[in-house]
This record gives sequence, C-alpha cells and structure tokens, in this order.
Amino acid sequence: MSKHVAVLMGGWSAEREVSLVSGKLAADSLKKAGYRVTVIDAQRDVAALLKQLDPKPDVVFNALHGRFGEDGCIQGVLNILDIPYTHSGLMASSLAMDKPMSKKLFEAAGIPVAKHKIVNRAEVMSGDVMERPYVIKPPNEGSSVGVIIVAEGNNTLPFEADTWPYGDEVMVEAFIPGKELTVAVMGDKPLAVTSMTTEHGFFDYAAKYERGEACHTIPADVDKAVYDEAMRLALLAHQTLGCRGISRADFRYDGEKLYILEVNTQPGLTPTSLVPEQITYVGMSFEDMVTWMVENAECPS
Repeated sequence: MSKHVAVLMGGWSAEREVSLVSGKLAADSLKKAGYRVTVIDAQRDVAALLKQLDPKPDVVFNALHGRFGEDGCIQGVLNILDIPYTHSGLMASSLAMDKPMSKKLFEAAGIPVAKHKIVNRAEVMSGDVMERPYVIKPPNEGSSVGVIIVAEGNNTLPFEADTWPYGDEVMVEAFIPGKELTVAVMGDKPLAVTSMTTEHGFFDYAAKYERGEACHTIPADVDKAVYDEAMRLALLAHQTLGCRGISRADFRYDGEKLYILEVNTQPGLTPTSLVPEQITYVGMSFEDMVTWMVENAECPS
C-alpha cells in the first residue's frame, strides 16, 4: 500500500495565497508519484486540525508559509503527534523566522550580515534610525512581507502608526547595494546560485510571485570564486540553524563581499519560485523533489 501523505497548505499568515499554490502543486505531483494524498487547508482551529490528522498519515508535507506554519508552531504540533514531516524541525524553523536571532548565529559562524538593530515603531516614525539608505522589515515574516527601503531623498515616513501590522518591533538594517543572489540547499548539498533582477528596486513579494516581475539567471553571472563562496555560505547557514530537507539562503553581493539576508526553511514551490528552477537546473523534476522530501521526512524522537 502506498504511503498516505497529508499536505498542509493555506493557513492564515500573510503568505496564505502562495502556500495554496505551493500545496496544490506538491499534492498533484505526489499523486502522480503514486502516494495517497489528503489536502488540508490548515485554519486557526487546532481541534479541527487534529481531527483531520486522525487517523495519522504516514507523512505530513508541510506547504505552509509564514508565521505559524514556518516558525516552529505547526512543527511543535506534529512533534507531539509523532508524525514525520517535511522541511526543518521546530528549533531550526523558529530560529530562521526570528531574523535578529538568526543573524546572531550567522555572525558567530562567520557568515557576514548587514549592520542592523531592533527599534520600535515610534522610533521609526520620529525620524531616521540609521544612516540612509536602510531597510525596515518585520522581525518574523517571510517572502519580503512588510519590507520597505528608506532611500535618499524620500521625505515621507516609511509607514503611519496604523499601517504597520507586524507588532511593535521593527528590524532596521543597512541597505546593501549590488546583486541579489539565492542558493537552495537540499539535504547537505547546495544546488546552484541564482541571481535575480527586478524593476521593483529589490526582490519584493510581487517580484517573487507574479509572472514577468523578475528575471532569474541560473547559474548566476558572478565570478566562480563568488559563486563557490555563496554555495559554501548557504550550506553553512543551513547547518548553523540545524535545517533539514530543503532550505534557501538569500544574499546580497556588493561587488566585494557577500552578506546573508535570511534562510527560508520552507521556500515557495510556485511556478515562479526559485527552488523548483534550481531543481530543474541540476537535472531533477518537481516530482523527484517532492518525492525526496516525503521519503526524507522526519519527526524528532
């Protein structure tokens, strides 16, 4: 009898729509691969979720993105239920989503990060909190949700008191000019380096997920030494956080030095997403990828 895989998707984070697309593509491919698949749109009702996971599936394919699905919360539930699941475990997921903490760990491991600090909303609204240009972002969101670049000559506030729905804390970091690069890691193997360009000024939510809003170059158009260093740093970041399965590390390259921006423990699997492109580049199919993820799913004992 084939394995029963429950695909968790949707959720209620700011990345719900992306998760629905990732989950559908994963579910369709798993069915083609011969698995028995149940699709679950995870809502903020734990009792209903527990009912949907009874009887227990053999594996959960976690296609949730953003808070509650990518930050250790759902991983904790699955740990309690003793159900193997794809992607990283509770601790790695929590650390990766907590940008200030992950940056501390990256620095300790020798991975360069941009100058940064945590301030509150009132400080941001009262004036510059760092020499321009700088970036403000939520400390615990993904997919560039809430990211704003504060550039020279911009005389308006980054946001108003009632237009920042991400809590009182704001992460501020120096803007690193140059190329945007990304590296997927599968298991303990970095796959490739992709460079991304967009007319949006940076690789924001629309550039990530809307067709025609970004140009991806794979392999990235950088010197071999830079390419190899990005691969090395992505694997080191993956291992530093204790990730498993597939992760994706994002970098900026200013022409001299690579700076890590973040590690995504559950990167998007949509038609415009970067990980499926790198999977294709190394000679695998989308079906190969999701099958590997299911067969390598784990649950901490």
